Amino acid sequence: MEIYFAPLEGITGYLYRSAYRDNFSGVNKYFTPFLSPNQNRALGPKEIKDILPENNKGMHVVPQVLTNRAELFLQAARELEEKYGYEEVNLNLGCPSRTVTSKGKGAGFLADTEALDVFFQEVFGKIKIKVSVKTRIGVDEPEGFLHLLEIFNRYPLHELIIHPRVLKDYYDNTPNWEMFGEAVHKSRNPVCYNGDIFTVEDYRRFRQAFPETEKIMLGRGLLRNPMLAEALKEGAPVCGVDRNRLKAFHDRLYMDYKEVMSGEKNVLFKMKEFWVYAGCSFPGEEEQLKKIKKASKLLDYDKLVGELLEGGTSNA
Repeated sequence: MEIYFAPLEGITGYLYRSAYRDNFSGVNKYFTPFLSPNQNRALGPKEIKDILPENNKGMHVVPQVLTNRAELFLQAARELEEKYGYEEVNLNLGCPSRTVTSKGKGAGFLADTEALDVFFQEVFGKIKIKVSVKTRIGVDEPEGFLHLLEIFNRYPLHELIIHPRVLKDYYDNTPNWEMFGEAVHKSRNPVCYNGDIFTVEDYRRFRQAFPETEKIMLGRGLLRNPMLAEALKEGAPVCGVDRNRLKAFHDRLYMDYKEVMSGEKNVLFKMKEFWVYAGCSFPGEEEQLKKIKKASKLLDYDKLVGELLEGGTSNA
């Protein structure tokens, strides 16, 4: 089984990826939060920093691009290949954020299947590097995925990564395994699954349903428990969080954020975001987590986190 780390905007940037890579194993490929090319530039300074090879050493990284214009996608792909040596670029057709979809991008692009088909015609007429796609299964109704799959099948995608929810689901409801099964049997391109694998038991149920699927992408599951990929590959009976290892990861990330960010407020925001997910691995300690999220100074934050991470192993 190959395991990919999903891109999460504002969270899984190069600092997070590097800290993760140095503390945990099990991930085969990392996808960057989306890059947004425009007419003035293919990549902005912040985006360049995130994809610089020197900031991603020891990792197989795939840049993800968010656009509904073929010329901008090609422009970004060309720069990623020629200036930075990338061999694959990923198209974001999955982001459900209203600020993205209202512009017809991300999962919003799925609403115009004719334009999507034209987009791929232009891209594959000129692209040199591999193109993968991360997609939802439609906008309103899952049955629309069958038509989307017909479009995807017309082009030589390197991979089709499927999050089987429609746009209007956001992250509610449950992934539609029936539609994913359609892709498993009908896709002419290699398929990867993404969606709601948070525990070893979740993974086992998925494998029982789709034993032929050899690639999965994890997002929120890895944020909640960074040891999840290791547990899945080792076949561990229980997926738990070793507090000592989590502390080493936390401390590395905390140190790196303090080095590149100015002001306590900005660092605190990033670390509180960390605990929104990592806190899920500490059942029964909601009061301490609440105090961490209310901390207004780094000194208070340090004390509270130290108390939480003292000793023991917490089972998710």
